[in-house]
Amino acid sequence: MRSIWNGAISFGLVSIPIKLVNATENHSISFRQIHVADGGRVRYRKVCELDGEEVTAADIGKAYEDADGSMIPITDEDLGSLPLPTAKTIEIVAFVPADSIDPLQMDAAYYLSANGVPAAKPYTLLREALKRSQKVALAKYALRGRERLGMLRVVDEVIAMHGLLWPDEIRAPEGVAPESDVTVRDAELDLADALMDTLGEVDMDSLHDDYREAVEELIAAKASGETLEPAAADESGGMVIDLIAALEGSVRAAKEARGEESGARGKGADDDETPVAKVTSLSDRASSGGKASAGKASTSKASGGTRRTPTGKSVSRASAGSGSGSGKSSGAKKSTAGARKPAAKKSASSGGTGAKKTAAKGAASKKTAAKKQTAAQHTPRKRASA
Repeated sequence: MRSIWNGAISFGLVSIPIKLVNATENHSISFRQIHVADGGRVRYRKVCELDGEEVTAADIGKAYEDADGSMIPITDEDLGSLPLPTAKTIEIVAFVPADSIDPLQMDAAYYLSANGVPAAKPYTLLREALKRSQKVALAKYALRGRERLGMLRVVDEVIAMHGLLWPDEIRAPEGVAPESDVTVRDAELDLADALMDTLGEVDMDSLHDDYREAVEELIAAKASGETLEPAAADESGGMVIDLIAALEGSVRAAKEARGEESGARGKGADDDETPVAKVTSLSDRASSGGKASAGKASTSKASGGTRRTPTGKSVSRASAGSGSGSGKSSGAKKSTAGARKPAAKKSASSGGTGAKKTAAKGAASKKTAAKKQTAAQHTPRKRASA
């Protein structure tokens, strides 16, 4: 890796020659500005506002703008003459516990590499001292024209340095917290704890930038003349109305994603327990088929009363309605098949006799109707002759 700064670590009277190397890299995709009409590249030119001429980098210097708008030129020689002991030195000023550093102060990160063979021994000494003390070193250093604050710590077998913001560069969080008083119930805290436990830990190496990958796919498709289908919009956002229900749903979703059972509730959630609707899957509905209507009728009649079978026997509706959704059980069919055969024969014979009686009654009624019709026809003729 290419070094961006060469200097030394000042550790008391010990001086350790080092090279400063960037510990991070930016993978963001950068875009150029173009003229929409013809696709031409749009560039910026540095022009002097007094004479309107374009200037080169060699002709550009530094200046401080005063309150009245006037420019005060500052040269590199002016800055170089300042008494800056950290110009080429990372000066360690203290050793402090790591938790005493506010993460808000964290800035850029660098690796410190021993510069040359003679630097290996003092470099290793400082590294092992930091390990054994379980502390970090606070240091001052100069980079890119200003003095900065840094924190040295051990990463694997390397000394790393984090640039820190000065304490007066951290803004106080005034007016950021919610202004209204909010009460959080124990049930909500318990569900939040359950969600945190369910999510657990994560392998940092498994995290990646999904948006950058999508942009790369878009660029590749555009370059090859293809068109990507737009991604489906996420409709899960919006205001949370029921915090308990949202937390419970999050716990269930997290457990399902981890392959665990999703029926547990948080401690104390029974105080605000709300009924959860049972959902029947499509496969279960398809397996029941047309028996659903029969099951409904059987269930609605299961409260009591009797019904009469074709054989004339009264059967309790409560006993007929018990069982599965259709009112009948396949096991009961098999076990009572033998007992039902005589009743079936008797029912068939009685059904045949009833059919004969019904046919006879129908014939008699037809004869009676014919007689009445004949009498009605003769009656008007007698009145006419009279």
